[in-house]
Amino acid sequence: MHRLRLFLLIMTFVAGTAVPAQAQYGFPSFAELAEKLIPTVVNISTIQQPDQINIPFEDEGDDGEYYDPLEGRVALGSGFIISEDGYIITNYHVIENAEVVNVVLFDNTEVEADIIGGDETTDVALIKIEPPFELDKVTFGDSDSIRVGDWVLAIGNPFGLGGSVTAGIVSAKSRDIEAGPYDNFIQTDAAINQGSSGGPMFNTKGEAIGINTALFSTSGNNMGIGFAIPINTVEWIVKQLEQSGEVKRGWIGIRVRPNSKNLARSLNLKDAQGIIVSGITENGPAAKAGLQPGDVIISLGKNEINSCTDFSRQIAEMPAGSEAQLVIWRNQEIEPITVKVENMPKSPKAAPKEQVKPDSESGMILKASGMLLKEITPDIIKNMNLAPTTMGLLVAGVEFASDADRKGIKRGDIIIKMDLKDCVTLPAALEMIREAQQNRRPLHLMVQNAEQDEINVIELELEP
Repeated sequence: MHRLRLFLLIMTFVAGTAVPAQAQYGFPSFAELAEKLIPTVVNISTIQQPDQINIPFEDEGDDGEYYDPLEGRVALGSGFIISEDGYIITNYHVIENAEVVNVVLFDNTEVEADIIGGDETTDVALIKIEPPFELDKVTFGDSDSIRVGDWVLAIGNPFGLGGSVTAGIVSAKSRDIEAGPYDNFIQTDAAINQGSSGGPMFNTKGEAIGINTALFSTSGNNMGIGFAIPINTVEWIVKQLEQSGEVKRGWIGIRVRPNSKNLARSLNLKDAQGIIVSGITENGPAAKAGLQPGDVIISLGKNEINSCTDFSRQIAEMPAGSEAQLVIWRNQEIEPITVKVENMPKSPKAAPKEQVKPDSESGMILKASGMLLKEITPDIIKNMNLAPTTMGLLVAGVEFASDADRKGIKRGDIIIKMDLKDCVTLPAALEMIREAQQNRRPLHLMVQNAEQDEINVIELELEP
């Protein structure tokens, strides 16, 4: 033991850093911090009426839900107090469709809460209670300043066991787990289990830096991979919920996809910087400003852009009427472009993925999976010198940087079959595409190449 202590002291000296005495000989204690923070965390249970649900008796849900045949489903979650007058943050999925929301404070006092508002997109909700006594509240920290390896504490209500404290480190930042368009999760190995959703994640200063929201697990229990929504994201949402009960987001009407080395090389960019504009909403703000499919967005304001999620989030946080100052790469030149931000529509029609619509030149056209498809008519056969017996759909256009583009499908190609089925009408093609999307599987195409008169089988990845 003496040799071990001597070794630790030598290593501390060599590193040239001051190490707290506690950290030299063992893990730090979070007892004082936990004692201070536990009163700011609450347990939440919600009740839905039995006629609104259809799950078996005693069937467990993802958040420790259980079914009471007299009261309805009771969902267990967590939350934390952010003001002395009783405002509480939790996850949207904890209070979703709730008839009654009950809050249990640290001393087991139970109070019914009102739902102020919720944002399903980011899974954040705000509720309020009438304080039965003076409440302790959390202090917000800066989630952008945390580093991988920092200690964090999670406090919540796992499996209905209130006031449970776990510790771990920040395993990663800016995680995209495909939960929504603005994913930017903090990953931690601090234990997060069923019922912990909505509880706070704290740094070692006792500041809230996130909302514990999800866990990665093959069993439903903690496996050392949990996720929290950064508090810097939450703060903006909560302010809007408190003011109006809803969240209004900025919108410019485009779809974007990541850049890649191959795409950058084809565009004569030095590296895979920026993101690609892959679709424009007709008559939307971006279309009016002159943005085009294939443009590469290099920066937004003073911020370099290399992530589609970051770009979408930054645009969403811009108020309607403000201007998005973009720098783009087009035709091997850098150009500035200004787009006026509008409020995101309730159901935004941003660059539809598939639709059958009239075409001014020839009948109907299907926009789907990065392609424009037309039914083959006698005029098309004549104009393209096709064999009179040609069957299928004509590829009238291919969206830049789409999977169809990457797989080599070109204008003038003919789709002979989809999923081994003859494909000669647009409604039939649309039905096959949507069936593949619903089942989250690729679409198999038999494509006749217009230039080489070859037939290729292509597996096309579909966007959900």
